[in-house]
Amino acid sequence: MIKTNEIKKRHRILIVDDQELNRDILETILEDEYELCFAENGKEALECMQQDVDNLSLVMLDLIMPVMNGFEVLEEMHKDEDLRKLPVIVLTSEKEAELKALELGAVDFITKPFDIHRVILARVARIIELSDGRQLISKAERDKLTMLYTRNFFYEYATRLFTYHPETHYDAIVLNIEQFHSINAVNGREFGDNILSSLGGIIRTFLSETTGIAGRFEADSFCIYCAQRDNYKLVLTHFQNEIDAAFPNVNVHLRMGVMLWQEDLNPITMFDHASTACSKVRGNYSNPLMIFNEEMRQKEILDRRLLNDLKNAVEQNQLKVFYQPKYDIQCNPPKLVSAEALIRWVHPELGFITPGAFIPLFEGNGLISVVDNFVWQNTTEQIAKWKKKFDFELPVSVNVSRSDIFDGALIEKLNELIEKNGLNHNDLKLEITESAYTQDAEDIVALIKKLKEAGFVIEMDDFGSGYSSLNMLSAMPVDVLKMDMKFIRNIAVNETDRRLVTLILDIAKHLNLTVIAEGIEYREQLDILKKAGCRIVQGYYFSRPVPAEEFEEIIINEINTERN
Repeated sequence: MIKTNEIKKRHRILIVDDQELNRDILETILEDEYELCFAENGKEALECMQQDVDNLSLVMLDLIMPVMNGFEVLEEMHKDEDLRKLPVIVLTSEKEAELKALELGAVDFITKPFDIHRVILARVARIIELSDGRQLISKAERDKLTMLYTRNFFYEYATRLFTYHPETHYDAIVLNIEQFHSINAVNGREFGDNILSSLGGIIRTFLSETTGIAGRFEADSFCIYCAQRDNYKLVLTHFQNEIDAAFPNVNVHLRMGVMLWQEDLNPITMFDHASTACSKVRGNYSNPLMIFNEEMRQKEILDRRLLNDLKNAVEQNQLKVFYQPKYDIQCNPPKLVSAEALIRWVHPELGFITPGAFIPLFEGNGLISVVDNFVWQNTTEQIAKWKKKFDFELPVSVNVSRSDIFDGALIEKLNELIEKNGLNHNDLKLEITESAYTQDAEDIVALIKKLKEAGFVIEMDDFGSGYSSLNMLSAMPVDVLKMDMKFIRNIAVNETDRRLVTLILDIAKHLNLTVIAEGIEYREQLDILKKAGCRIVQGYYFSRPVPAEEFEEIIINEINTERN
């Protein structure tokens, strides 16, 4: 029998006791402060809790009862994730039962017979207060969608495991979903949330079979801190199979980075490494698992050093602008017609740093605009110097990165540099990598139209390295195509590559676009391109990129050739 008093109170307490006298006494003590409900045995108590768990604040539980005793109730509550959260005060007259009840999850005791009423009220109030505080923390510590820990709580509990359980070797796992933003865009946010929720459940089931904790950070980033395992490929395969079974009509691909336990590494550092490993296999559908290794650690150290040193590099002129000439090969001899500005870094301690070591790094961290602005400023100043010194027109191409494109002040900055150095807009050509056009295409096209209206020449760099290149050409307001060097590399020995080059040149001619071939290293490549009708080329066959002072020799040679 379940009985509820009529007065609605803020907190609801379930009193479980087979003795009516005991229930009446507790009702008299508590009814002015709390809403009460009653059960006569453990079976009724469990039914009441299961029906009303969200509204209950406390259970006061007798241990010795018919049908189901208090110990059995505690055992059943421990098995249920929701019931386990309810605080339980045990009602007992047997001191020896207290330890067992504590081990089963009880939080306090009230001894029978019930004598000091104010003590009972104080204990009940204190337990409810502590429980309310715990529930508030619990709501903040769990991600609502996956029921995994949020970032701050995850790191707090992982640090505790690391500190207080050094005997267990914990590995760090970072799990991501490939192209999750695309899944959301195609199928809707609700569908994406279902995937995240399902993956959270899969991870919770995995952790129920091992020691560890898991958290969900932003978007589709999951972290697992678990006891070391022998084969993480099996773990990833298991996760993937479970996701495939849950979503059979959608391709959901997981990737995983792992940092194996090291005695001297705390969890935060380990997960930084695991995240780096996970990023390394982005887009690698054939091998989506990476274990962090020493080579990657050294790369991380270098990357961090370069990010920290960029400001000094700009202020101390460690960055150097080099120039590579471009020639019109339809003239005889080939004629110098323009150049490309390329950045180099001469570090005072690390020496010469190749662009491949820092350009992608700065692009990924949003710092590439710092480098680009440095190049624009130095290049416009250099063009002006050459004009004055040699009375020689030499347009120079500079790179415009994706992050620059979304700088609202881009056109203003470029115009200011042109005006400050007394240049014309066609003195500074703007190279935009083809891949930049594949996302936010409408916004980029609108900006390029404004740049062209201002008088700038727009070059599509690395043409052929992206997607749907030929299809996008008619919609892109560009003036010049720079063929990616991978087309040029084998044209002397590969018939397919020669045909592709010829096709690109024919299409460009119909669209009234100039084509520049880069990466020319051999005479055979030059002859093939000239015969196919390509006009402008650049590459080591003519010159490597050189500092401004060396490039002046190239200008002088060109002037002398023209005079002769």
